[in-house]
Amino acid sequence: ISQVVSLLKVTTPKSSEMKILVHLSIFFSILFISLPSSHSCTANDKNALLEIKKSLNNHPLLSSWKPQTDCCTVWSGVQCTDGRVTYLTLSSSNFSGNIPSAVTKLKSLDTLFFKYSNFSGPIPDNISDLKNLTYLGLSFNQLTGPIPGSLSQMPMLQAIELNDNKLTGSIPDSFGSFVGNIPVLFLSNNRLSGKIPESLSKYDFNAVFLSGNRFTGDGSMFFGRNKTTIQLDLSRNMFQFDLSKVKFARSILTLDLSQNRIFGKIPRVLTTLRRLEFFNVSYNRLCGKIPSGGRLQTFEPSAYSHNLCLCGTPLKAC
Repeated sequence: ISQVVSLLKVTTPKSSEMKILVHLSIFFSILFISLPSSHSCTANDKNALLEIKKSLNNHPLLSSWKPQTDCCTVWSGVQCTDGRVTYLTLSSSNFSGNIPSAVTKLKSLDTLFFKYSNFSGPIPDNISDLKNLTYLGLSFNQLTGPIPGSLSQMPMLQAIELNDNKLTGSIPDSFGSFVGNIPVLFLSNNRLSGKIPESLSKYDFNAVFLSGNRFTGDGSMFFGRNKTTIQLDLSRNMFQFDLSKVKFARSILTLDLSQNRIFGKIPRVLTTLRRLEFFNVSYNRLCGKIPSGGRLQTFEPSAYSHNLCLCGTPLKAC
């Protein structure tokens, strides 16, 4: 799992969120495919999987899930370690309905990959019973309701992928008190709203993606001079804060603040961010001259367009 952090740190994408998602998906797929089980599936895990199959109306895509066979060796989408199910993927637009509650009975589960499907309804609050889970992948579904605050009680969790659903509410206050790792947050393209809990400011997130929601208030708590954030996307929300007062981590590769209500000037400290590969502050309320130096003049004019009164290269002269 430590390789995930390495992947994040060497990735310099223009479409940063999608490339991280691809890297994570490939990483976990390779990891678990390369770990064949030398033990037969335990009865408890097999029964839990059969419950999942039943709740999905014995879907034809699960035809290999037969009680008389070993779930660790021949069941599609299942991988095991020492006879315990550690990896489960159900990713097809043919899957629909609620997330099967029996999934929480797979106590050794490390990776849950229910992406690119049509699962609907709420995320089960007791999904936090999966104390060994490191990767929660529920993106690209039709899930509704709030983000369960109980996710913060999962000590091994390193990535929370809930993007591209129909989730509502705000980021839970409990996310200010993770009991274990500080996970990468993929929450883009939902219907989330409200203010971000101030308690999140104490965390050094590797990457945060909140694009395409309805968040309001101050989003600057994700910044900090001493943080090691790699990628931050707050675009297409209603955040309001003074950009000139923000302290930036020197580690930032991609920064997208476009389509918000951010005001003030572009701070000169941005010229010192030598690793910056993607930058966009368009469609805000910024004013003043774009500082010269660093990489700021290498970005297209569209990265600065539709502000109150920005000027200077690559825009028109002041």
